[in-house]
Amino acid sequence: MLIFALLLIPGFRPALQAATPENSAPPIWAPLINRMVEDGLPRPTLEKIFSEDDVHFDPQVMATKMSSLLKIKTSPPAKRKPSAAKVISKYIQPSQLAKAHKFLEDYRPLLEKIEKKDKIPPEILVAILLVETRLGTYLGRDNAFNILASMALCEDFRHVQPYLPMNTISPRLQKWLVRRTKQKADWAYEELLAFVEYALGTEADPLTIPSSPYGAIGMCQFMPSNALRFGEDGDGDGHVDLFSAPDALYSIANYLVYHGWKAGLSEKRQRKVIYHYNHSHSYTLTVVTVAGRLKAMENK
Repeated sequence: MLIFALLLIPGFRPALQAATPENSAPPIWAPLINRMVEDGLPRPTLEKIFSEDDVHFDPQVMATKMSSLLKIKTSPPAKRKPSAAKVISKYIQPSQLAKAHKFLEDYRPLLEKIEKKDKIPPEILVAILLVETRLGTYLGRDNAFNILASMALCEDFRHVQPYLPMNTISPRLQKWLVRRTKQKADWAYEELLAFVEYALGTEADPLTIPSSPYGAIGMCQFMPSNALRFGEDGDGDGHVDLFSAPDALYSIANYLVYHGWKAGLSEKRQRKVIYHYNHSHSYTLTVVTVAGRLKAMENK
């Protein structure tokens, strides 16, 4: 396993050297550490990571997610229907379009290489980066390791139960909530493993990588499993760093091609492919609208 091999490299990641009795992980993390050890990670290294002051368990991350899912499930059917797609207006403001156009010009040679290879217009890739992270200027205020580890530990429903309205819902919904929490915890666990592998592959401290509230990382806001699956080395430095614009752009293109992008797609088909990236019709409409505005700026 790549993670295991990286962790055994002499001198690799000094901050993640083996734990001593003085810096062993708090007992609450024991079930998660044991599970990760069973999947091939060295216990001393995990003990050291989980003992860091920056690592803390926050069950409210999972509680917030499950409360949202419960609200959707208990809403009247009429309210579950998605609203009509609307362009997110802040991304078509002149100032934002000007920044996106400058970014396009700055990376034009690289974008043209991607277009030649994958048939994706530069404007589409730049529009996605604008909507995702304002072209890399807003990468999230959260920490993927804490988020994913906290959610994964909530496999034990007792951790999250005090934060959920168990006394106000039916036994049937209680069982559903327990089951869905377990599913989300298992998802978070797999993403945690992928995140650690991604971080070590880029020689980055996993405790300093910013993320979205649910663990998406980089300029392109990939979940860690997608970072491993679709990440590409766009600048040729030997590793995938989604906080690097070339790597992020190549990775987005790789993702879109996998989900059906090809030359000559209609706008409707383009939006269908982009929907895989973010399951929001307003998102897809905004991306193609921004791309169209950028194309118009190119033609002036």
